[in-house]
Amino acid sequence: MRLPDLEHDHCDILLVEDNPKDVRLTREALRESGFDCELSVARNGMEALDMLRRVPPFEHLPAPDLILLDINLPLKSGRDVLAEIKQDDRLRSIPVIMLTTSRAESDVKACYDLHANCYLAKPLEFDDFTELMRGLHNFWIDRALLPPKPML
Repeated sequence: MRLPDLEHDHCDILLVEDNPKDVRLTREALRESGFDCELSVARNGMEALDMLRRVPPFEHLPAPDLILLDINLPLKSGRDVLAEIKQDDRLRSIPVIMLTTSRAESDVKACYDLHANCYLAKPLEFDDFTELMRGLHNFWIDRALLPPKPML
């Protein structure tokens, strides 16, 4: 297992989000929270899977340490993307954090049934969103021991 580097806690994140405003909000909240990361963005479920599987033109992207995945996506839903990730031997160990506006109990249950590592509802206020990103950093980077990056 990779231990966190206390001097430099950089990580690679794949954000799967089709709403440009939410992409911008996530970027700003990550920056404001002090989360040192390289953020790759997939705009739909098919693109996310292509990025994860290194389908050209994505063959040079770094493997993500974390995936932030929305539920409501074009072409392939977040649930379907989650199911494919968790069924793929090369991808399943990457922590998948559902980051969505849905607070529906059925969505929460379905995502955990598909082996999501975490389910977070997006806050409405920027300060709350920044605090959420700070919490993600504190847990997933400062505390959790992440698995080795998959060899893709």
